[in-house]
Amino acid sequence: MSSKPSTGIPVVLSGPSGAGKTTIQKQLLSRYQDLVPSISATTRPPRPGEVHGKDYLFLSEPEFQSGIEQNLFLEHAQVHGHFYGTPKGPLEEHLHLGVDVLLVIDVQGGLQIRSACTEAVLIFLLPPSMADLAKRIDSRGDVPPGEMQVRLRNAEWEMSFATQYDYLVINRNLDEAVSQVRSILVADRCRTQRAVRRIHHLGIDLPGLEGRG
Repeated sequence: MSSKPSTGIPVVLSGPSGAGKTTIQKQLLSRYQDLVPSISATTRPPRPGEVHGKDYLFLSEPEFQSGIEQNLFLEHAQVHGHFYGTPKGPLEEHLHLGVDVLLVIDVQGGLQIRSACTEAVLIFLLPPSMADLAKRIDSRGDVPPGEMQVRLRNAEWEMSFATQYDYLVINRNLDEAVSQVRSILVADRCRTQRAVRRIHHLGIDLPGLEGRG
């Protein structure tokens, strides 16, 4: 991926398991039509209600490893014993069309995206507290007995990378968190470096913008 994409950019949303990433993603995509999802590939089993090709691309481990060997992923990482990755093709196609793409991925993947695309916007989602995070994880009912402490230690490790992200959003209230993420995206689209490319397309010449964008 080029470090200077078209007018579309990758928008990375990361955070510990249970922080509310998937819920916020669904709210953003249902409310706003100028954002599309990146569908990650994973080797983990589907959760109840998840659909292949809509929520994730559910692959076997040999299929995933084959994708790595063929360089089909922009980033990939192992999280909680399963592999996750971002397929290159669909993401790059949307970016070249000038569409912003929302990626809900772990911190390892998020920082890989930043290395591949310096204009990516990285947003880290935090829970109100560790106690609240534990309740959210437990309420999903997919944590094997005795693994809660492992999940919480992993969450603390993931949150240690939060300051490497561009923005921090605390998910105390769903509507408020969705609004904050949306505000970040609106503001980023108005940054001079991004706006210049749109202005050039309109045939507008602004002094001092030569060589930018």
